[in-house]
Amino acid sequence: MTSIADFSARLPDGTSRSLSDYAGKVVLAVNTASQCGFTKQYEGLEQLQRRFGDADFTVLAFPCNQFGGQEPGDADEIAEFCRVNYDTSFPLMAKIDVNGDGADPLFAWMKAEAPGLLGSKRIKWNFTKFLIGRGGKVVRRYGPADKPESITGDIERELKASGRSDD
Repeated sequence: MTSIADFSARLPDGTSRSLSDYAGKVVLAVNTASQCGFTKQYEGLEQLQRRFGDADFTVLAFPCNQFGGQEPGDADEIAEFCRVNYDTSFPLMAKIDVNGDGADPLFAWMKAEAPGLLGSKRIKWNFTKFLIGRGGKVVRRYGPADKPESITGDIERELKASGRSDD
């Protein structure tokens, strides 16, 4: 059975991080962009991180430039933008593709596990969010218009779960 622990992610410096580091935690994986109408969601994502971070929760941000060229910066520019404008404390990964032949394997898996409207696997825009439970499985997919604060109840529910696959 595949879980988040079976994947790795590139960090902005080009090194790889095993996502098994997040085994047993609740994760909200988000494709982000700095020049998008939804960019202000960084603020809500940071609020979730600060509220639940000590309770085995983390946001993982994956910058993506596939939607309207709204993430044109390099890793340093993206990190500086997030730090200066939103004081983000959650991990920021390297810029990736979330659709197409070059889609990041983690996103390919999450899209297959939690299709969008009408069964579509394609991510439609920036700030699509995937909630992953303690057991490492995708619990739910949220669209770009779903504000981070609207996910609070689902995060609380997952944090109470034991992580067993039969929960």
